[in-house]
Amino acid sequence: MEVVTGALPRLLPKLTDLLVSGYKLQKSVKSGLMFLQVELESMQGAIEKISEMPPEQLDKQDKIWARDVRELSYDIEDCIDALMVRRKDHGPIGAHGFRMSIHRCCDFLAQLKIRHNIAAEIRSIKRCVIEVCERRHRYRIDDSVVAKPIRVSVDPRLWAQYKEATELVGIEAARDDLIKILMEGDDDVFMLCGKTVSIVGFGGLGKTTLAKAVYEKIGAQFDCRAFVSISQTPDMVKLFRSLLYELSIGINDEKMNEKWLINKLHEFLQEKRYFIVFDDIWDISVWKVIKCALPDSNGHKIIITTRNFDVAKQIGGSYKMKPLSTDDSKKLLYNTIFGSEEKDNNDNKQYLAEELAEVSHTMLKKCAGVPLAIISIASLLRSKGRSKTEWCNVCNSIGTGLEDSLDVKNMRKILSFSYYDLPYHLRTCLLYLSVFPEDYKISKDRLIKMWIAEGFIRCEKQKKRGLFELGESYFHELINRSMIQPVYTKYSTVIEQCCLHDMVLDLIRSLSSEENFIDILNDVDLKSPLHKARRLCAQYGKVDLATTQATRSLHQVRSLVFVHSTLGKMPSLGKFRVLRVLDLPGCDLSQECSLKYLGKLRQLRYLGLRCTRIAELPKAIKNLVFLQTLDVSANHNLRRLPTEVVKLRNLTSLHFDRWTEVPERIGKLTSLEQLSRFGINDSGNNIKELGRLTELRELCIVCHTQWNDCLEKSLVECLSKLQKIQTLSFQISDGRGNLNAWVAPRHLCKLDLTGCWFSNLPAWMNHKFLLDVAFLCISVRKLQQEDLEILGTLPALHYLNLKVDHGNLIIHRGFFIGAYSFPCLVQCLLREFGGPVVFKQGAMPRLTSLELTFPMCTSREIIDMGLGNLSTLQNIAICFNNVNTSKIHAEDTLMHVTEIHPNRPTIEINYQRQCRWTS
Repeated sequence: MEVVTGALPRLLPKLTDLLVSGYKLQKSVKSGLMFLQVELESMQGAIEKISEMPPEQLDKQDKIWARDVRELSYDIEDCIDALMVRRKDHGPIGAHGFRMSIHRCCDFLAQLKIRHNIAAEIRSIKRCVIEVCERRHRYRIDDSVVAKPIRVSVDPRLWAQYKEATELVGIEAARDDLIKILMEGDDDVFMLCGKTVSIVGFGGLGKTTLAKAVYEKIGAQFDCRAFVSISQTPDMVKLFRSLLYELSIGINDEKMNEKWLINKLHEFLQEKRYFIVFDDIWDISVWKVIKCALPDSNGHKIIITTRNFDVAKQIGGSYKMKPLSTDDSKKLLYNTIFGSEEKDNNDNKQYLAEELAEVSHTMLKKCAGVPLAIISIASLLRSKGRSKTEWCNVCNSIGTGLEDSLDVKNMRKILSFSYYDLPYHLRTCLLYLSVFPEDYKISKDRLIKMWIAEGFIRCEKQKKRGLFELGESYFHELINRSMIQPVYTKYSTVIEQCCLHDMVLDLIRSLSSEENFIDILNDVDLKSPLHKARRLCAQYGKVDLATTQATRSLHQVRSLVFVHSTLGKMPSLGKFRVLRVLDLPGCDLSQECSLKYLGKLRQLRYLGLRCTRIAELPKAIKNLVFLQTLDVSANHNLRRLPTEVVKLRNLTSLHFDRWTEVPERIGKLTSLEQLSRFGINDSGNNIKELGRLTELRELCIVCHTQWNDCLEKSLVECLSKLQKIQTLSFQISDGRGNLNAWVAPRHLCKLDLTGCWFSNLPAWMNHKFLLDVAFLCISVRKLQQEDLEILGTLPALHYLNLKVDHGNLIIHRGFFIGAYSFPCLVQCLLREFGGPVVFKQGAMPRLTSLELTFPMCTSREIIDMGLGNLSTLQNIAICFNNVNTSKIHAEDTLMHVTEIHPNRPTIEINYQRQCRWTS
């Protein structure tokens, strides 16, 4: 809602809190706040109505008014937030007697001044609100005076339905795959029910084109067929009438209602084998109504296209649309620019290969196999001739504001359908991603914390989900709606990062600039001096904020984010009085004055100082009472956090280096949900403090001291209190720790115990207890076959690093992994086993990487391992820890096994200390 209504959704509850709270407000201030509450509530209702209209149909004066209201709401929120901070009592702790009397007198005089200033600010805001309202009416022109031309907007998506077959590139394979899925089982005489397939994917990926190709290929085989396009907010009566028309069913009465039309369609299709395509369904509720008219009989076929993965999942039969291959992308680019005549096209291909190969390759990489993007860019290039300079200019503009050609506008319009289908809060969250440059992998955790700091995520009423969990749901919803692309870790199915398609980045940057949502620091000087920058980001290069501050005001900036940028001369931080997010990773802040006025950023929620070379944090950090995230990791000179950190009671995320000491009373930070890396000191006294942080979801512990029974007891007692832990990482330097007495919480997702041992596999480590564990790194002194079978039943496990201790204990050699074991495992490390492990047919069906350590074995034993049964295997690393004369034979056998494997996986063979294991 931020983009549409500015800060109004947050502002109205704040005004209510001020009015009903115990604040001693002057009568004039209270009446002013009541006026603002009523007036702004009406403004929010009006501006929400404006937002429901398509942007191209909005009156220009309405746009200006909405912009003024949005900017005004920011200024009002800044004022109200400052009021709430100033009303806090900052009297010196521990002051008594005469000193306290002096303080009270000074405080009384200060309060009088504060009240006077507050009253003046409220009066000023009230005047601004009245002025915005009056200005709108003052310049309102009667609609009857203006002759409005009738504009017929053509939906550019319709073009895909009328492409000639000769123009389609790379569609044949996908078309044939989809036909195979649709027609599968038709030879069975008992196959009377129909089949529905949902084509799902990113906007412009060619879903409509594919559906049309299938429709044309097999449509004649059915009794009747229809191809119907669905709008975002369809009129169901018109939709059903259109479907009746496509099916050549005549109706005379124009007043037929929805129920009659559904019955008519159902009756007509009841005894027919029909084929219908419903193009671009946005909402599952629309499909549920449509389905009422479609009888399930006679082997009918239905194709649905949608951009929403949730919709596709609920409809069923999802077919994920894939981007074009590199070769098909090139062919589409060349055909669009030069035409498809073979002779001319071959000449042009040769020219491109020689003169424009590099720029065309870069351009296609940015388009990422999306036909809509390739066609739009190619159409733009067609007007540039063969000028390499012009092509480079177009290429460089992708993702940073393309030229406003007709093709680019049509591309943006198609993508904007997805944007305007988002709820208001998701639009805001998506636009915030424009602070990151193209091809940048955005950390999910970092992004969600920034959303929270900006106030984009607010607790749902009567729901127990925390802000971060709610932010995760926003993140996954944007993925489901194909607006952001998930980035997986190398051997993981867990989404830890995301990225933006360059065309989506181009869209949101255009919208962000129009809405004054985010300004790129490198371009800010191109703006008018009167322009109020609300959020600033620096992307690449060196930025001198002092110079920027000299030419324009920065006091209204809410976010200051640096990405791959270095900081030149830094202005006084006191200038950024309403800053919520300050993220300066990689900037050199080693100068003493850099953080001198950090304590003046009273509204700060997010402070990112990773790898900034700081040696200390100022004691004034205690003034950041609203701070939620503090990241000072990768600062090797920062030896200790100041004691004042424990006063930041709203802190939910704290990250620092393993050698950075924490204050003794860190247990006071009871809101902490993320903590890394917490070092256990020699005495182990800080373990008790750790046990008080019962809200922790993620915890990384580093043990610097020698392991002993007392330490073990304290740690087990501490961890038993942390029942909300989802991610636990424990690193013990001497490798002698054990946690036999600990029982993990049920919702554990990641467990990494490096240097810590269990005597046996814990009883709680089973599929009934650990339903969600995806990452498991453990060491077990004694492992039995049944233990391996138990681990194989963990339903969500995708990474396993399992080490046994066969050097000290005799371990059974005959381990095997049976069919259906480890159903989701992607990477597996089995270390220090007493012999090779045998993989049965159907074991580990998703495994891509396997690493093993065991003694040298015979060629027969290697063949019997059954590596060929791991159907998805791509990489194998084997370390022999007992080299003997059979070394050459073992290597030859392993090479032969990989050569006959269907995937021809890569293989790495090491011996003894050459082994390198990752976790």
